[in-house]
Amino acid sequence: MKSSLICLLALLFTLPAVAERKHSIGEYDVHYIAFNSGFLQPEIAAAAGLVRSKTQGVVNISVLKSGKPTAAQVSGTVKNLLGQDYPLSFKQLKEGEQAIYYLAQFPFDSQETLRFNLNVQPAGAAAISFDFSQEFFPDE
Repeated sequence: MKSSLICLLALLFTLPAVAERKHSIGEYDVHYIAFNSGFLQPEIAAAAGLVRSKTQGVVNISVLKSGKPTAAQVSGTVKNLLGQDYPLSFKQLKEGEQAIYYLAQFPFDSQETLRFNLNVQPAGAAAISFDFSQEFFPDE
């Protein structure tokens, strides 16, 4: 089941509508994507401990050092256009030595643009802070 989850998450990184999203500093690349949790298949969501909902999103972070997955401390917030902050609580999902993902869920009420502020600290390295915005649409 975990390998199915990893395959799904990897596919999400290759969606044609979303260009590669990464933030690079030195030998570290932080890949990130945010999407509506309703896109997940029920068994995949359950295996990852995620809630499928038309008004719940997921942010997925992976950290690579010289092209190889590396552990990190990941934290952040998501803010709507009204300035309301929601803290993100990331959990690590590990697939052997092949992949490490950090997943967090967040709510959204309607079609809105959300601003993510993320702090990623790879093991033994300085923190990497960055932000990005993305528009979300509740599933019908």
